Amino acid sequence: MPGFPGRIAHLRTRETTRRISVADSTAAPLITVLGASGMLGTALTRELATQPVRLRLVGRRPSTPPPDCRAEIEVREADLTTGEHLADAVADADSVVHLVAHIAGPGTWRVADGDRVAERVNVGLVHDVIEAIRAQRRSRPPVVAFAGSVSQAGHSAASADGTGPDLPLTGYDRHKLEAEQALESATREGLVRGITLRLATLFSQGSDPIALDSGVVAVMMRRAFAGKPLTMWHDGTVKRDMLCVDDAARAFVAALEHPDRLAGEHWTIGTGQATSIFDLFSTIAKVVSSHTKLPPVPVLSVPPAEHSLATDLVDFVATPARFEQACGWTPRESLIGSLDRTAAAVAAELGDSRR
Repeated sequence: MPGFPGRIAHLRTRETTRRISVADSTAAPLITVLGASGMLGTALTRELATQPVRLRLVGRRPSTPPPDCRAEIEVREADLTTGEHLADAVADADSVVHLVAHIAGPGTWRVADGDRVAERVNVGLVHDVIEAIRAQRRSRPPVVAFAGSVSQAGHSAASADGTGPDLPLTGYDRHKLEAEQALESATREGLVRGITLRLATLFSQGSDPIALDSGVVAVMMRRAFAGKPLTMWHDGTVKRDMLCVDDAARAFVAALEHPDRLAGEHWTIGTGQATSIFDLFSTIAKVVSSHTKLPPVPVLSVPPAEHSLATDLVDFVATPARFEQACGWTPRESLIGSLDRTAAAVAAELGDSRR
């Protein structure tokens, strides 16, 4: 399919801002990305922008499309918790990628039980997507790909392949599981072709603005550059599967390319490699040291913070073999190389701020 050469037009209304690349054809599939301005949404946009598709990027903040796009791109800035904006965002879309999550406090996953605002965002928006599609009376069910988490499985998530029982330990994980189940129910009903990708611990590698990353790697990287010790809420033996956001973005592209193989199920996405928190923090300290030319900052064990959760003491390591066999995806980015690129990005950011 040919690319999308075209001009750029700008439209502004009271509630949305749009940047549209006007293409020669409207026959290409339309993909809506909800939460496009976040870390994963930005990485996914880079991947999809190289393809002959139409992209509708929707977020709380305006997205910045990459240069030299092959795709036709429309950018919307909208509050998706209002039904009007949500229904309009998914209208006529062949595929919807749902990356929206409630962000508050130290991280997206730290949701108190009974938090109605978080529940409205994490669960309610999935129901809104389903009901908007139901009202549109589609002749063919659109693909809806949802970002879940390996932590949804709770204690059974150690070396999880997604086939064991789900015993979520936190409000965030219960929200994710409820949203996933709603999507699977809508798939059985024939309304959508729902796919949930349960993602391992994400981190960026400097491909996009480092400010988008509020995860543990970015936080500890900034502490190390500031000369502060890297603190653990345990003895450091807790293990995580560290998944580069660029690999996660490619997993969503693979899911959109193989919807009929994947629809109606959840799939575990990760590297399958267990990294202890102590080893991760020690490596971050050494990588930063190579950029600052100063001794590595110490890695210390400290009492848990008040906002710590049960999942902070549980190993979460993905087993992605099922997904790899279903659509051919494999992770490409190494942890060490990615950490070095992240450090370079943080160093550049700090240099710019000082200048």
